[in-house]
Amino acid sequence: MLTQTLRGLERDGLVHRTVHPEVPIRLEYQLTEAGRTLREPLRALEEWSITHLGSVSASQKSYDHTNRPPAAATDRDK
Repeated sequence: MLTQTLRGLERDGLVHRTVHPEVPIRLEYQLTEAGRTLREPLRALEEWSITHLGSVSASQKSYDHTNRPPAAATDRDK
């Protein structure tokens, strides 16, 4: 999964991959200029996530409690 993610980021032009022909092979990844422009928006998203984690978690619990499927009937209940 990590390899797929890194290849997608490389394809999008957000990271640059350098292959070092060693044994074992060594790969190095660096942010491109385009990738570096994402630092500030991602930092803002991180700060928002930290600030709102409690309310998001409470909303998820409330939703899950309200929308949980009914309990399956057991042989004893029949």
